[in-house]
Amino acid sequence: MAERIHKLLAAAGVASRREIERLIGEGRVLVNGRPAEIGQRVDHDDKIRVDGRPIGLQRKPDPTRVLIYKKQVGEVVTRDDPEGRRTVFRKLPQLNASRWIAVGRLDVNTSGLLLLTNNGELARRLMHPSFGIAREYAVRVHGEVDAGMVQRLTTGVELDDGMARFESLIAEAHEGG
Repeated sequence: MAERIHKLLAAAGVASRREIERLIGEGRVLVNGRPAEIGQRVDHDDKIRVDGRPIGLQRKPDPTRVLIYKKQVGEVVTRDDPEGRRTVFRKLPQLNASRWIAVGRLDVNTSGLLLLTNNGELARRLMHPSFGIAREYAVRVHGEVDAGMVQRLTTGVELDDGMARFESLIAEAHEGG
């Protein structure tokens, strides 16, 4: 049964669907010796190469694994950091035929729990706004937060990947550091 090339390559641990789309656009993905097309349907019998490297597509996916990782300040949530900083992926258990996917991100200056999975569809359902998964954040702000800031955060702020907003904010005054 044919599926979109993005889904199968992501399941094979090549890259995220978005990154695979970029690779296809750059002509770095071949299907049966021809440049792949965005949205192309392939099956397990097709011969796929990424940057000249053959990619084996699994007929049976690995069982879903989920980890909760305590990210430390100074670690980054990326596979390769051009600045050479420690990444959260360096300490994770090795997977045979898939790869770890971070469900969301935490900033380099943030510590906290991070969810990781080897199931791309699970990660997509947990992250994509259309699935309506609520997230709760605890944030410490140094300085004053005025009514205008609260208004912008609850009305919506345009990010690179679309509009984001908080459903509600609960402010607690904290004395000291």
